[in-house]
Amino acid sequence: MQKLFLSLLVLITIDAHAQTSAFQWRQIAPGIWKGVIGKPETISPLGVAEIKPLMAALQKLGSPVFPQNLKESKGELNDGKTYLRFPLDKNEQLFGLGLNFKTVQQRGTIKTLHVDHYNGKDDGRTHAPVPFYVSDKGYGVLINSARYVTVYAGTAVRKDSKNPPLEMNRNTDRNWDASPYSDAVEMLVPAAGTEVYVFAGKTALEVVKRYNLYCGGGVLPPKWGLGFTHRTPTLFSDQQILDEVESFEQKGYPLSFVGLEPGWQSHSYPNSFVWDSTRFPHPKQFLDQLLTKNIRTNLWINPYVSSRSPIFKSIQPYTASHTVWVGIVPDFNMKPARDLFKKLFTEQHIQNGVAGYKVDETDGYDSWLWPDVARFPSGYSAEQIRQTYGLQFQKMSADWFREKNTRTYGLTRASNAGSSSLPYVIYNDYYNHKDFITALCNSSFIGVLWTPEARSSKTAEEWLRRMQSVCFSPMAMLNAWADGTKPWTFPEVAEQVKEVMQLRMQLLPYLYTTFAQYRYEGTPPVRAMNLTEGFSFEEKVTGANLHSSENPYAIAVRSDIKDQYMLGDYILVAPFFAGDRIRKVVLPKGKWYDFYTGKLAGEGETIEVSQPNLDRIPLFVKDGGIIPMIPALLHTPKRDEQIPLTVRHYGSLENSWDLYDDDGETFDYEKGIQSWTRLSVRKKPDGTLEGSLPTTQGKMFHYKDIRWEYMGR
Repeated sequence: MQKLFLSLLVLITIDAHAQTSAFQWRQIAPGIWKGVIGKPETISPLGVAEIKPLMAALQKLGSPVFPQNLKESKGELNDGKTYLRFPLDKNEQLFGLGLNFKTVQQRGTIKTLHVDHYNGKDDGRTHAPVPFYVSDKGYGVLINSARYVTVYAGTAVRKDSKNPPLEMNRNTDRNWDASPYSDAVEMLVPAAGTEVYVFAGKTALEVVKRYNLYCGGGVLPPKWGLGFTHRTPTLFSDQQILDEVESFEQKGYPLSFVGLEPGWQSHSYPNSFVWDSTRFPHPKQFLDQLLTKNIRTNLWINPYVSSRSPIFKSIQPYTASHTVWVGIVPDFNMKPARDLFKKLFTEQHIQNGVAGYKVDETDGYDSWLWPDVARFPSGYSAEQIRQTYGLQFQKMSADWFREKNTRTYGLTRASNAGSSSLPYVIYNDYYNHKDFITALCNSSFIGVLWTPEARSSKTAEEWLRRMQSVCFSPMAMLNAWADGTKPWTFPEVAEQVKEVMQLRMQLLPYLYTTFAQYRYEGTPPVRAMNLTEGFSFEEKVTGANLHSSENPYAIAVRSDIKDQYMLGDYILVAPFFAGDRIRKVVLPKGKWYDFYTGKLAGEGETIEVSQPNLDRIPLFVKDGGIIPMIPALLHTPKRDEQIPLTVRHYGSLENSWDLYDDDGETFDYEKGIQSWTRLSVRKKPDGTLEGSLPTTQGKMFHYKDIRWEYMGR
């Protein structure tokens, strides 16, 4: 009897420390499955974002079967934590796993996905540590946890592996590898359970589209959000900002919204959230003056409350144990805290005409945010709240504008899974131009938007290169908060900067339709080349020299395409960086044409682009590409303004493309008050091209005097 008792005790002990099981997948939407291990926590990124899947759009994508690769996935509960294991094929490539700035392909990396300011290393500590990876085999895996998830993306080797690497002798075998082949992605979730989602698709792009649609579809910004924005110096007054706006107009530089930095408040770091009466004695009058020029205003804030704020006493019971910049930290998981912010922000800002927010310092560093030992009155841990704080402010503030049937478009420093439909673009204080472009590529895998903002430069060349990249991103922004930089600060490139800013405005119909595709189809507006049809790039591994301290294991370098990307369906962007005079561009299959001249640039090949003098950012358009354009306006069009439209067609392929339009400001498009107009190009019997569109476009079509332009004939 005692022996039986001891046997049972051993079994119970083993079961308590490690419970391994295969996932029981439940299909929850076409091409999407959910599995649960243990007991998931009550706070999660998807829950905070309050996602509303677009089921009709998901159904249009079809119903792929569950990915064969993942059928042997395993989950294990051990020591109060969750261990996950997902199989990998030999040559499988992985993308995603947060907003990375150095690398696009993520197989062979280790990350702890942790909301933080990016500090120069792709280790998982970043502004949007989305625990979602996408495989080139046509599936994606999302871990819906508000914890610091550690990911071993094809790095660890189990002794029971079905595909173990060969054992080699480093002394004699030149092929010895410091990173042996691993056939799995393994994860550690420091919680006693989690939800796991699987997304399937014929291609990696279809997987990303399915993820975005499940999260509510991509954001459709107001038209003014796709113009140009200038953030003014911190302590500017209302008159100084009006003078700044006037200088843009007099010099012919486009401007659609201005950003006010901390000095708009009576007290900042921590914040009062009320207007400074000396610099802004009449806020509504000031905002109205800007609006007469069709220019909106965005306010800088961080959420930390000063003792000088009118809500300081009321919100005290709903704040954390620790402060940030001596400001109390609201717990937005508690409705009274959300209500107090809503009332103050609505009365002080939104009712007066403020169009959006820049939400700063919700990311880290550790020394500038609450520590993980902080306590919050909702009962959620400091870790869980850090992982969701930026996401929560995005959702909360977006709802304030939605209640007024007004779209907003702002900036955030922290985000996570489920944020696709939220009207915020990520930015940071890291300032490496090349890495900014890599981040643009990576943003396309994880349902976030990113801007490579321009702030300052050491040379005129660097300034032009940065401004060119800015104008081909989700938000075209000059951030002059510290030094008052202007687009024309470097006179020797002032005209080239003006030209690319004007081109941004000319492309507004194309950009707006590209974001409508994000909203309705889930297609990211900026796309890494790995998501592009016809793009083929095999990962190459090149050797590295042995170095006793810098590289003691001669770890090889993996190649990556991270300095070019697609903007919408047709435009390939290949930025130059300061000091470059020549660069390579990898063209997908088919013919590609120079955007500016229409000349054939290449066909499914790697080309070299030379720029001996400062000039334009290289842009290429695929054969059959249709690019609708308007004149170079100084401000985005007003709500009912009719604008002449030029439709460019590149190459010789017949094609059609649907141009989207609505009022550009409200959510009435969700009620069907919108238009999709098919732009078509066909060959006539004599072989020449002819463009056409329906003669009746309806009320929500704000274009006139339409003409066609054929490039590359």
